[in-house]
Amino acid sequence: MSRGGTPETVEISEGVFVHVQPDGSWFLNNPAFLTCRRGVISIDTCATERRTRAYLAAIAAVTREPVRTLVNTHHHADHTFGNHLMPGATIVGHEQTRAEVIAFGRPHNRGVWDEIEFGEFELAPPFLTYADTVTLWADDLRCEVRHVGGPAHTTNDSIVHLVDRSVLFAGDLLFKGGTPFVLMGSISGAVEVLEKVVRPLEAQTVVPGHGPVCGPEVIDETLRYLRRVQDLAREAKAAGLSPLEAALECDLGEYHDYLDAERIVGNLHRAYAELDGVPPGARIDFAAAYRDMIAYNGGKPLTCHA
Repeated sequence: MSRGGTPETVEISEGVFVHVQPDGSWFLNNPAFLTCRRGVISIDTCATERRTRAYLAAIAAVTREPVRTLVNTHHHADHTFGNHLMPGATIVGHEQTRAEVIAFGRPHNRGVWDEIEFGEFELAPPFLTYADTVTLWADDLRCEVRHVGGPAHTTNDSIVHLVDRSVLFAGDLLFKGGTPFVLMGSISGAVEVLEKVVRPLEAQTVVPGHGPVCGPEVIDETLRYLRRVQDLAREAKAAGLSPLEAALECDLGEYHDYLDAERIVGNLHRAYAELDGVPPGARIDFAAAYRDMIAYNGGKPLTCHA
């Protein structure tokens, strides 16, 4: 059994599968795949060699066809570090995703999380990039890959929409049962993307970046959280509190039991920056935010089951 729970591969529509990695906390994402007559389309990979090989084994249990196309929804390690284990695949991503994968480079922990055994690694950024949209075809099934237009979870988020199946792969724009995280993106940008890009698609099946497959209710859940962070930031900043002090004093309410609650601190760092006029997605002091998240966590590294 894997730390966090045993992954489960779920068929959510004919020939469309999600590899759900419980418990959906740090680095435990939901890669997915579509089967075709002449190959497989994968949406993201996993954070470690071991978990990506388990994902590949799950694909092999469904089809003998190889992965020929791999789409990265954004640059974060849990979605891209397994890219190199699909050597025959065309790796597709937004042009900024390619740049950020290259800039991040090799795996490193830096003491933020529990120690992670990344295993074998080779840098493998997207090499087929797009600026706005690109369309993939799984046989006759149209897969619309779309950059969301601006910073949200990161600066380079994309979604994959199966229009004819009313299925949306949201990447880390959405977490189900986990705390949203926009330190490297934008609070206001994420709200705008969810309201103006994601919700109008009216997808009935939503695959969040982390957590169980769900319905569109997760969009409103996430919006309520983001607006709560904005309200808290305005009140706490006016009162002279630091992001950490604000987080320690706040009542998380309906989000109290969400995984990775310490993300409230990182989100407040981003919200404070936006109140100061820092442009959405602009680089801020990430190291300070992570130090405060560790402090919120009682001085211990953040829990990671990867």
